[in-house]
Amino acid sequence: MSEGKPESPGKVEIQPVAKDDDIEQRLTDILNTTGWFGEPQVTVEDGIVYLKGTTESDESRQWARDLAKNTEGVVAVVNQITVARGTVWNFDPTLQVLNELARGSIRLLPLIVVAVVIITVSWFSAKFMVLLLRRRLLTRSGSQLLREVMARAGGILVMLLGLYLVLRIAGLTQLALTLVGGTGLIGLVLGIAFRDITENFLASLFLSLQQPFREGDLVEVASVTGYVQRLTARTTVLMTLDGNQVQVPNSTVFKSTLRNFTSNPNRREDFIVGIGYDDSISFAQEVALKVLAEHPAVLQEPEPLVLVENLGPSTVNLRIYFWLDGGQLSWAKVKSSVIRFIKRAFQDAEISLPDEAREVTFPAGVPVRMMEDQSASEPAGPVQAKSTAEPETVATKAEAGLESEAEEIKKQALSSWTPGENLLTTSSSADTN
Repeated sequence: MSEGKPESPGKVEIQPVAKDDDIEQRLTDILNTTGWFGEPQVTVEDGIVYLKGTTESDESRQWARDLAKNTEGVVAVVNQITVARGTVWNFDPTLQVLNELARGSIRLLPLIVVAVVIITVSWFSAKFMVLLLRRRLLTRSGSQLLREVMARAGGILVMLLGLYLVLRIAGLTQLALTLVGGTGLIGLVLGIAFRDITENFLASLFLSLQQPFREGDLVEVASVTGYVQRLTARTTVLMTLDGNQVQVPNSTVFKSTLRNFTSNPNRREDFIVGIGYDDSISFAQEVALKVLAEHPAVLQEPEPLVLVENLGPSTVNLRIYFWLDGGQLSWAKVKSSVIRFIKRAFQDAEISLPDEAREVTFPAGVPVRMMEDQSASEPAGPVQAKSTAEPETVATKAEAGLESEAEEIKKQALSSWTPGENLLTTSSSADTN
């Protein structure tokens, strides 16, 4: 007979004509078998049953009465069983629960073993899938980040499949369906919670695919000009022309206007020079063009230009355009050299370079005082004329050559600490490919 809450007994049949001794023996055996009663005693006289003993609950006492009442041949039942409540420190219910847990754990051992085997096989299968996808995608995708994302996504799918099988075997079909269906919901919630991180990661993915710049390119993005050091999963690292390292978020790089000065090495520079109104504009243009044609750093294709910009208060302003190889030469240094040569040529051709006219107002007037002529008493000393001639060298000592500072900045970048894994193709490797 199982332990627990007693149920109402059914009718007990002894014999067609039951004797008192048979009824007494049968009821005593049943009460002893249940284990719910302490020292049960059953006495039967002329079909009247007398029950004695102890029990721990009213339900057991009532159950014994119903048992005797439903026994064939019983006329009446006198229930003298007393209820003896258990003590507070009775650990039997606790031990019973622990016993049930132990039995349940033993029954679950085969399922646990199968689950561990499936999870282990899924883990190794996921690792193998990641390696396989990396090798297969190595020849198809040029983006290292995209290859890594797709490979890891394949491994995660294998692990989810293994977890789904474990839940199905355990009989948790609804939980398995919820897990599969909730994966997308969890991804959506995480995407909203980490919107900026997700946006930068997706931007790095697109940038690694499109590659609008390579490592070592000189770019301008978000008002920052510098040489690209690397593209990480979150930022684009630039080394500015003044040696500072700047990290620009990839989402900003992806959404901003990007100027790549290295993609086309040729670069056009310009500056304005003003000549006097009495000078010939066409003659000044010819002089300037001759300087540009003879300068070794100025490219002749595309051809340089000397155009009239505007008429100033005291000067006719000419804008001089010229092209140079920005990959080899420094823009600022070449521009400085060209300005020196233009000034020297204008001075040699006696083309005036007047200053901008300025109007000076004296509200209180200009006081005038007569000075005595002391030229006779004081001999005039030697006057040294200030030299206005410009040197004929292409680059002066102050300009320190016309070469680009790119190599120097790259050396500084190599000595600096740069965070993150580079997702870009280097310029040298891209050129060889």
